[in-house]
This record gives sequence, C-alpha cells and structure tokens, in this order.
Amino acid sequence: MSLFVRTIVRKRDGAELTDGEIADFVRGVTEGEIPDEQAAAFLMAVCCRGMSTAETAALTFAMMRSGETWDLSRFGFVGDKHSTGGVGDKATLSLAPLLAAVGVKAGMMSGRGLGHTGGTLDKLESIPGFRTALPKPDFDRLLDTVGCALIGQTDSIAPADRRLYALRDVTGTVESIPLITASILSKKLATGAHATVFDVKTGNGAFMQRTEDARTLGKALVETTRATGRKASGYITAMDRPLGEAVGNANEVEESIACLRGEGPADLRECVLLLGTDLVLASGVEKSPKEARRRLNAALADGRALETFARLIAAQHGDAGVCDDPSRLPAPVRREVVAAATAGVVSRVATRELGLLSIEIGCGRSKRDDVVDPASGFRVRKKPGQAVQKGEPLIEIEYGPTVTPPDGFAQRVAACFRIGDEGETREILPFVVETL
Repeated sequence: MSLFVRTIVRKRDGAELTDGEIADFVRGVTEGEIPDEQAAAFLMAVCCRGMSTAETAALTFAMMRSGETWDLSRFGFVGDKHSTGGVGDKATLSLAPLLAAVGVKAGMMSGRGLGHTGGTLDKLESIPGFRTALPKPDFDRLLDTVGCALIGQTDSIAPADRRLYALRDVTGTVESIPLITASILSKKLATGAHATVFDVKTGNGAFMQRTEDARTLGKALVETTRATGRKASGYITAMDRPLGEAVGNANEVEESIACLRGEGPADLRECVLLLGTDLVLASGVEKSPKEARRRLNAALADGRALETFARLIAAQHGDAGVCDDPSRLPAPVRREVVAAATAGVVSRVATRELGLLSIEIGCGRSKRDDVVDPASGFRVRKKPGQAVQKGEPLIEIEYGPTVTPPDGFAQRVAACFRIGDEGETREILPFVVETL
C-alpha cells in the first residue's frame, strides 16, 4: 500500500492525520504525483469524516506553502477582510481606502463573481482604466504610497488550491467546512496580512443560508486563522436582502463612492464600520471600539476616505475623476421601474434569485468566458420590513448597452418580492446576526 493510500485509509477510518501526512498529500497534489482518483478519495474522506482545528490548520499551511508567500513585515501591520459573498456586497471597495485614510494599511486580494454573488474585481474594473492584475512589486508600491491595494488573485498563490477546488467541484465535496476553510485561508494567509476580519453571510441570498452552517464556517475560519498565529475576528451578517441598494458593477462603485462621502445606504455604512473597527483595533491604532469607530467616521466626514479612494484608483491606472463625477462610470441606456401590485409590508426578498437574474442582464457570468456589462444592474428601493404603497417602486432595473431584456424579465424580478402584513416579518434577520 502506497504512502498516499495509507493516508486516505487513515482519514477514511476517522484517524487524525499528522502535519507530515497532510503536507505530503498537498505536495503530491501540487507536483502531480497523486492521481485525480486518489486526491478525490482523500477529499471525500475529509468531507465524510471532517477535520480537527489542528488538521485544518495543517492543511491550510500546506496549501499556502504550495506556492509563493508574501512577507509584509516591513509595513508593520497590514489588515485584510474576507466575505463569503452575497448580492450587492461591495464593502471591500469602501473599507480598504477608509482604513488607509486612518493609518491602517489594507492589502486585499479579491476574486470575480461566483454563481449568484458579485465579484469585487468586476466592480473595480467597471472604473475606466482600473487594473487589478498587478504583481507583488506593485502591491508593495500601493501599500507604500496609498496605504491600500485591491488586486486580483495570482497563479503563484496557493496553486494546490486550484487543483483541489476543481476536484471538489466535480466530486460533491464543495460543502466540506474544513476544505472551504483551507481554500479561503491558504490564499489569504499567503498574501501576508497580519489580521483578517471575516464577514460570513447567512440568509436566503448567502451560500450558507442557515445560521448554524454560517456559524460553523465562521468559527472554523476564525479559529484556524488564530491557530496559524494570525489575528482574526468575524461576524455573521444578514443576506436575506441585498447589501445596500445597488446590485451590479458600476452602480455599486457609485454607491461605494457615496459611502466614502458619508452618505449612501445605512446598512452598507454599518457593514464597513463594523469590519473596519475590528481591523483598527487589531492594528493597535486605537484601543477601544468606540474610539476606533469615531476615527473611521471622522475620515468619512472630512473627505479623507474618498480622497484616498481617488488616489488608489489613479495608482491602479483608473479614472480617479469618477470620485467627483460618478457619471463618468458606465451608464445604463434604459431603466425600468418594477412597482408594487398591492399595498402592505415587504415580508421577503428572494435575494439569491435576484442575484441569478442579475446575471441574465450582464452583471455576472454563467460561464467563464461570458462578457460582463458594467452598466447593468438593479436599484433595490424596498427591503424586508418596509411599508410600500400600491404603485410604489420596489426595484429599478438598469439595462446596459449590450443587453436585450429577456421576455418577461420584469415580471420575474417582481416575483422576488413578497408583500404581506406586519405579522409576516418575524423571520427578518437583524443586520448582525452573531459575533464570532
């Protein structure tokens, strides 16, 4: 029996693997010594038997070390943030420059849209000229000169994750908490951040729709990060409605600019302040949550946060003029208002379905090579718990220049809103469901 088969059998039988066994497995995957069928068998064994915190940390570290790792120690402290994704989740765009504006460096590596959830890179690339495919020297330059960086994932970071994720996708093991945790953290930790705050979404628009599943994942992310010697904190937040009002790409940039002016939707601002407070505290710049939040609010009020975003855009080759004039962003060519058919209270929004519908008008991709229309999107005018009159707007649809609306599209969007009476709103989640 080969070494790798013995490791598979031990995990299949419920044994706790050693750091060496896990490291050998990841090395074998990375170097192509382990065939797909054995790697898939290992993933299934983990999915069925689980992993301890120590095992998950060992898997995370081994995957992290499968590629390039970045040393950011010369910057003193660099913070990062990870969201499990949702509809309208644009917090990264405001959070990074806000932190930099208060003296906390923020280096964030983001991805593109996944399923019904939007992608930070697609949003950023709706800014004319903005470049996210930047190498490590440019990342360092941005931290030095601006105090923050927003870049895309590189092939040199955690290459083991790419092969394992592809196998998880076709073997029914995507939902395994240890595998999700190692996949997320191997990339996060490889980029060298000293502390990460996690925003784990729950509700009908989240990947983890049940709070208990979100809690399990959130605790695994926080505990595993701490087990590797880094700082970590996190929250479970509501995704039974979109975050903010804008859903799309350019319109989410516009809303982020409003947030950096101290304006815009209250829930977006609260999300940014919540996550930002934790990273200010982790940096040591402030000692109390009250003072950390006060510092962040001051940077929103006096214009420093928006000015930092403009500097970041310019440094990443984009049109910084969008901060003063958001009309320079890609604009829709047609808008359609979806109005309430009856009066009452919005008791539910089918958030996941809205995310999927946004893909149909070019906000995301159903296939890797699909082209995004940055001008398309939604503006959500009513959320769960809000009263609405007959004929009042529930949501506005924005069609970009490349989009031909599918037949019956507005009716399908309208069906995402349920209107009832006050008694039907009991299941609406508070914005912060739990602290991890």
